[in-house]
Amino acid sequence: MTVLDALGPGGEYRTRKRELITDVSGSPVAEMTVVPPLYVARTVNALRKTRPLPAAERGAALARAATMFLSDEIAGLDFEGYVDMASRVSGLPIAVTRAGARSVADQVAAVDQSLRAAQPRGAERDHRAIYGGGAVWARRGEVFAVHASGNAPGVHGLWPQALALGYRVAVRPSRREPFTGQRLITALRESGFRAEDVCYLPTDYAGADAIIRAADLAMVYGGQDVVDKFALDPSVWVNGPGRAKILVTADQDWREHLEMIVESICTFGGTACVNATAVLVEGDAAAVADAIAERLSTLAPLSISDEAAVLPVMSTAAARSIAEFLGVRAAGTTALLGADQVVADLGDGTAALRPAVHLLPRPDAVWLNTELAFPCVWVSTWARDNGLEPLRRSLVVTAITEDQQLVADLVDEPSIPNVYGGRFPTWFSAPHIPHDGFLADFLMRNKGFIRG
Repeated sequence: MTVLDALGPGGEYRTRKRELITDVSGSPVAEMTVVPPLYVARTVNALRKTRPLPAAERGAALARAATMFLSDEIAGLDFEGYVDMASRVSGLPIAVTRAGARSVADQVAAVDQSLRAAQPRGAERDHRAIYGGGAVWARRGEVFAVHASGNAPGVHGLWPQALALGYRVAVRPSRREPFTGQRLITALRESGFRAEDVCYLPTDYAGADAIIRAADLAMVYGGQDVVDKFALDPSVWVNGPGRAKILVTADQDWREHLEMIVESICTFGGTACVNATAVLVEGDAAAVADAIAERLSTLAPLSISDEAAVLPVMSTAAARSIAEFLGVRAAGTTALLGADQVVADLGDGTAALRPAVHLLPRPDAVWLNTELAFPCVWVSTWARDNGLEPLRRSLVVTAITEDQQLVADLVDEPSIPNVYGGRFPTWFSAPHIPHDGFLADFLMRNKGFIRG
């Protein structure tokens, strides 16, 4: 059985305490080392004592790692072998997993482009480039900790920006999918980064808390409970629920945008924070809901190893639990594709999750912000009198409208980080477009500098 060792300052580190990693059917596929808090503290201390590599060397190593991630055999797995393993344990269809893995390499290769977009125009990264006084774009710390999520490989494409900026990075992988983090960190080390630059620290909850305490800054992923836990800690950047939404105003023909709406709901298996959770319609919401349900009902439940599969898979018991929760939460709505049809038993102890579509009697935030890890969407009417309240606290709002004042109001709303025009799905991304702000906004600050 594969053993996922920690990758610390001294190289591979294996503990007696290990955690079993199973695929979605419950079959064991790997054992993961669980490092104790003391090892975590010593590791972070070693990272803190290490000076960063020169900027040019960091950039060259990131470029090599992006290529290696896609092409080389790493930790005993070639790229397709890794994709297969990551798909089996996460429940994401293999084609979705492969696309997410390729996006990791794309993001790593585009790190410099992302940083240039985030860097203030009046600041320099190197104080030696400043003459006559100015601003230095400087790190806010030395060690950056990452609590990675396991819902999709693509989350590992973001934190390498910290390496590019000179941080030393400690990553705690998710037990749901620990393979992407291991593959990327191994590739980074083989591409020029030292063991003291980036570490892979599988650990339990006590160790996870120790990583955050020991590091200068941290990034965590999770649900509303995680958001609430770190809400008052300025050293922790939380990636929480997305609750992305689409708004269609009366001046638009929604039929022209149906393809984009459906893609926003079900791309990435409907598991990402950028998938649309709700669609609000100024007009005939029932007709829009019917059309969405008709399209989503054609998505076939298939094994995750099938290249045509698009729906996520999990244990049958877990799928039934989600369906039961949905059935309770959807009380008072009209189910076009309801909880009773969500669980598609595949006969091997696993089930695919069929899409769910509910028509709401009113744009209530409790329904609109219920985000589940499969294609599940709430459709409601929206009137001008409702204002922005139903759209608040959304990671993305795709606005299908010609009303420029409405667009301006959405841009001005503090709780909406991203506003997209009508032809862009909620999951759209590009290196020069921030996700929930640029990561560098959190990692860096401007320092005044002048010399005689």
